[in-house]
Amino acid sequence: MPSAAIAGFRAVVPAGGAGTRLWPVSRADVPKFLHDLTGAGRSLLQATADRLAPLAGDDGLCVVTGARHVEAVRAQLPGLAAEQVLAEPSPRDSMAAVGLAAAVLEHRHGEVVLGSFAADQVISGQAEFERSVREAVEAARAGYVVTVGIAASRPSTAFGYVHGAEPLGVAGAPSAVHVRGFTEKPDAATARTYLASGEYRWNAGIFVASTTVLLGHLAEQRPALHDGLRRVAAAWDTPDRDRVLAAEWPGLERIAIDHAVAEPVAAAGGVAMVPGSFGWDDVGDFNSLAALLPADDDAGSKVLGDAADVVRVHSAGSVVVPAGGRTVTLLGIDDVVVVDTPDAVLVTTRARAQQVRSMVDAVREHGREDLL
Repeated sequence: MPSAAIAGFRAVVPAGGAGTRLWPVSRADVPKFLHDLTGAGRSLLQATADRLAPLAGDDGLCVVTGARHVEAVRAQLPGLAAEQVLAEPSPRDSMAAVGLAAAVLEHRHGEVVLGSFAADQVISGQAEFERSVREAVEAARAGYVVTVGIAASRPSTAFGYVHGAEPLGVAGAPSAVHVRGFTEKPDAATARTYLASGEYRWNAGIFVASTTVLLGHLAEQRPALHDGLRRVAAAWDTPDRDRVLAAEWPGLERIAIDHAVAEPVAAAGGVAMVPGSFGWDDVGDFNSLAALLPADDDAGSKVLGDAADVVRVHSAGSVVVPAGGRTVTLLGIDDVVVVDTPDAVLVTTRARAQQVRSMVDAVREHGREDLL
């Protein structure tokens, strides 16, 4: 029997970023959230919307994306009404995106509980995901900014960590705990210490709070950003939207919600965490992508695309994306990444997958903005 949508809950999906560590698959015009990176037949954005539908209902989803991506978002999610897609004129990071949604939703509906869920994550275990979100909503109704902490499977230096404390004691959120603080991408030794303590979880970047609480914290921490977003929201559903956006948006502070609200509010005791035991990955690079794809051979190689377009001889542990219309052949090399697209080819090692962003910088410096 399908689960009932949560009354008074709105799911916000910030769909931005270029996903530069997945270049040349992910690009500014077609970033990673618009791609099917798991072979499931649904893009990351579509999978996110599918996951949230049982919690937010048909009209409870809101996507915040760049103006250049609005058409693609609407094409992939044709069930969304026009007012459910908020177009940013330019990227101002996650606080502006989530804050805009909070201010617009509160202006339209009054106080609601908002959950922010990035469009470019891969999550498995729907029942556990729904349980975590429902608990987070209950903790948010008690006045907390709530995050979901993912059980760390390894001492990763690529993820942020959230430090849990004593139980929250909120009815309806039995697993929720207070949060002592956040740490962004620690070194390997620190990450190992975190795992050994049992007190830390990965920060999935999922935040749930009532719009009044979230915007109230933003007003205290970043008053200029708060005031600008309020002015934009007041004009959003009026003929003055474009004029007010042009006047306000370029001057808004560019800052992540973690730094603007979560970290300072946690220090004051206002953040809670719900532990989540569902599968989670932010698909940050081609090495992490490999963990999400089925093995294509006995040597542990992975292919995103048509495996018939890849031929390997004495090559193990490779990650290949044959998207250029050609056959890709590998001879005598292990643990490599080969991404073939019609206009650019990337060849690197899995160990250097996190450094692909520097390749994007190099291509830009080479004067090939058309490839980005």
